[in-house]
Amino acid sequence: MTPLPSSPAEELALLERELIWLDTRRAQLLRRRSWLKAALRAQSGRGWQPPPGVPGGWAHAPAAHPARAAHPAPPVHPAPAVPPGSATGGPGAQHVLLILGGLLLAVAAIAFTLFSWGELGIVGRAVVLAGVTAGALGAPVLLLRRGLGATAEAVGAVALLLTVLDAYALHAAVLPEADGAGYAAFASGALAAGWTAYGAGVGRLRLPLPAAVVAGQFPLVLGAWAAGGSVLVIGWALLVTAAASVVVAVRGPGLAVRATAWSGAGATWAGGLLIGLGESVSAGGPFDAAGPGALLLGAAAVALTAAWRAPREMAVTGGVVAGLAAVAGVGGVLRTEVPWSWAVVVHLLCGAALAPVARIAVVPRPVRGGVLGAAAGVTGLAVLAVLPSAAATLLGPAAVLTGLWAGAPGGVREVAAGAGAWPDDMSVPVVLLVVAVLLGAVYASLVQEGRAPAGRTGAAGAVAVGLVSAAVPVLLVTAGVAYAAALAVDLLLVAGLLGAALAVRRVPAAAGVTALWCAVAVAAHTGLLALAAEPATYAVFGLLLVLFAAVAARSGEVVTRSLSLVLSVVCALVVAVAAGASLELGAPRMAVLVLAVPAVAVVLGLWLRTPAVVVPLEAGAGVGALVALGLALTDGAYLSLVLALCGVLAAATAVRPERRPGAGYLAVGLFALATWVRLVSAGVTHPEAYTLPVSVIACAVGLLRRRTDPEASSWAAYGPGLGVTLGPSLLALWSDPHWQRPLLLGAAALAVTVTGAVRRLQAPLLLGGGTLALVALHELAPHVAQVFDALPRWSVPALAGLLLLALGATYEQRLRDARRLREHVGRMR
Repeated sequence: MTPLPSSPAEELALLERELIWLDTRRAQLLRRRSWLKAALRAQSGRGWQPPPGVPGGWAHAPAAHPARAAHPAPPVHPAPAVPPGSATGGPGAQHVLLILGGLLLAVAAIAFTLFSWGELGIVGRAVVLAGVTAGALGAPVLLLRRGLGATAEAVGAVALLLTVLDAYALHAAVLPEADGAGYAAFASGALAAGWTAYGAGVGRLRLPLPAAVVAGQFPLVLGAWAAGGSVLVIGWALLVTAAASVVVAVRGPGLAVRATAWSGAGATWAGGLLIGLGESVSAGGPFDAAGPGALLLGAAAVALTAAWRAPREMAVTGGVVAGLAAVAGVGGVLRTEVPWSWAVVVHLLCGAALAPVARIAVVPRPVRGGVLGAAAGVTGLAVLAVLPSAAATLLGPAAVLTGLWAGAPGGVREVAAGAGAWPDDMSVPVVLLVVAVLLGAVYASLVQEGRAPAGRTGAAGAVAVGLVSAAVPVLLVTAGVAYAAALAVDLLLVAGLLGAALAVRRVPAAAGVTALWCAVAVAAHTGLLALAAEPATYAVFGLLLVLFAAVAARSGEVVTRSLSLVLSVVCALVVAVAAGASLELGAPRMAVLVLAVPAVAVVLGLWLRTPAVVVPLEAGAGVGALVALGLALTDGAYLSLVLALCGVLAAATAVRPERRPGAGYLAVGLFALATWVRLVSAGVTHPEAYTLPVSVIACAVGLLRRRTDPEASSWAAYGPGLGVTLGPSLLALWSDPHWQRPLLLGAAALAVTVTGAVRRLQAPLLLGGGTLALVALHELAPHVAQVFDALPRWSVPALAGLLLLALGATYEQRLRDARRLREHVGRMR
C-alpha cells in the first residue's frame, strides 16, 4: 500500500503522478476502443487480422502506476474472430448507405425502362437487358466471396427488381399484343422459377427464395382469370395455390421462406373460402350449391393438411377453420332442400357430425381439439340464432295479465298468440333439444372417462338441463298442445327439475343450481298460463305450493330451502288473492283474507325457530303484508284494520329475543299508524280527544318501566305514547285554519323538547323538536311565500348560492359540530 504523505509537498507530487497516470490510461483505452471497432468491421473469409497501425492487444499499455500496483486493471481478452461470410457491419451507417444505394439504383432502372427504352434499337435493348441483368445477378456472388454480405443483399434486391422490370419491358416492346393477365401469369411463374433457381444456386442470399414464394402466389390465379374461368375456377386456383404454399411452408428451407409461405397460404386460402361461401349462400338449389360445397370441402382439406404439420397454436386454429369450412360446405348443399328456418337445424347436425373426430387417435391432439372447437362454435351459433324466438315464446303468456280468467282456451298456443310470441315452425324447440342431447352425450362421455363432475363437465350438464327446460315449454306452445295437457307437462317438468335440484349428491353442483332456477322459470311460465282460467289457477298454484314446500322440507342446501320457502309463500298469496276474487270480496276486504298467509308464515317461524327457515318465512310474510296493504289502500277503515293486524304479526315476531328490537319498534309504528289512519278515515277533526288519553297512559307506563329498568331506552318507554298524539295532531294541523291548535301543539312540543333535553332522553327530544320545527314551518309558510313572491326571481338562486358558499367556507367547522351533536344525542337514552 502507498504510504500516506507526510507533508503538503509530497501530497501534491502524488496527485500530479496520479493525474498523469489517468491521462495515459485514458489514451490507451481510446486506442483499444478504436482497434475493437476496426476488428468488428473487418470481413475476411480467413478471419480478421489486426488493421495496420492499430495495436492488437495490451502490449503497448502503460505500466501500472506504483500507487495502483496493488489494484491492477482487469485483463481484456481479444475480440473473437468474425465467422466467414458474416454480414456484420457498422451498427447503422453501412445499412443506411446500402439502402439508399439500392433505392437510387431502383429509381434509375425504372426511369430508364419508362423513358429511355424507346431510344435504343432492338440490339441495344437486348444488350442492355442482358448486360444489366447479368451484372446485377452476378455481382452478389463476387461480393459474397469477399465477405460483403450486406452489400450483396442490397445488390441482390436490385437484381430481383431488374428482372421484374425486364419482364415488363419485354411485354411493352416485344409482345405488346399479348393478353395482360395471361402474360402476367406466365411472367410471375417464370420469375418464381428463376428466383428459386437463383436463390438455391447462390445459397447465402436471404431475399430470392421468399420473393419466389410471393411470385408463386399469382400464376394459377392470373392464368384462370386470363382463361375466362368462372368464379369457382378462380376459387379452385386459389386453393391449389394455398396447398402448394402449405407444402413449401412445411418443407421449405429457412424461417423467412416458411413464414412467407404460411402468409401466402393464409391469404389465398381465405380468398378461396370467401368465394365458396358467397356462391353457397346465393345458390338456389342443390346442383347450384354442389360446386361451392366442393370448394368449401377442398378448403377444409387444405386447412386440415396445414394443421396436421403445424405448431400447436396453428394446428388448433387450422382444425377450427377446417371444421367450419366443412360444415359450411355440406350444410350449404343440404339447406337448399329445406325451408330457410330449418337451415339452422341442418348446420347444427353437420356440426354434430364433427364430434366423432375426437375418437380418431391418428389425428393429432391439437387438430382434434380444433375440430371439436368448430363443432362447439356451430352449436353455440345455432342456439344464439333461436334464442330470441325461444325467449319470446316463454314470455308470451305474460299477455294474459291484461285479461285474467278470460276462459280456458282450446290450445296453449292461444294464450301466447295475443303477444305474437310463438314462432311459425318447430325448428326452435328442435334446435334446443338437439343441443341438449349433444351436451348430455358429452357429459356422459366425460364422466365415463373418469372426469370429475365439475368445470367443463359440470358446465355441459348444466347447459343441457337449461336447454331442456326451455325446449319443452317452447315445444308445447309451438305445437299448439291442448291447454290442460300443456299445464300438466309443465308441472311435471317443474317437479323433475326440483327433484334434480334435491339430488345434489348424484348430480353436479352446477347442474343442481341450474335445475333449481330453471324450475323457478318454468313455474313462472306455467303460472302465467294458468291465469287464463279460474280452475287452472287454483290447480297450478296449489300444486306449485305443495312442490316448493316439499323441496323446502327435504332440501339441505340453504339457497334451495330459502328460495323454495319464499316461493311457497308467493304461491299461497296467489291462491288467497284468487279465493278473494272468486268470492267477489273486493280489494279492501280481500286484503284481510290475504293476511292469513303472512300469519301462517309467522306462526311457522315461531314454531320452527331455525334461522335458515325463519328468515325466508319472514321475507315471504313481509311480501304478503305489502300485498295486503296495497289491496287496502282505497279504503281507510280496512287499511287501518290491515295495519293493526300487521302490527299484531310484528308483535308476535317480537316474542323471539333475537327479533325483539326491530320487530317491536315495527309493531309500535304499525299500531300508531293504524290509529292515525282510523281517525282520518272516520272524519275526526279533533284527534287529540282520542289520542291524548292513550298518550297519558302510555307515557305513565313508560315512566314506571324507566323506574324499574333505568337502562331501558326512551324510545321504548315514551316513543309510542308521544307518537300516538303528536302524529295525528300534525296531520290535523295542516288542514286547520285556526290559531288554537298550532299554539297548543307548539307549546306541548316545546315542553316535550325541554323535558328531553333536561332529562337527557333521546325520544322526547327528537320527537318534540321535530314537531316544533314542523309547527314553526306551518306558521311561517304563508309569510315566506309572500316574501318569495315579493322578491325578484334572481334573488332565490343568489341567496342559495351565498348559503352554499358560507357552508363551504365553514364546512370543517359544521362537520365537527354535526359530529358533536350526533355523539351528544347518541349518549342519551
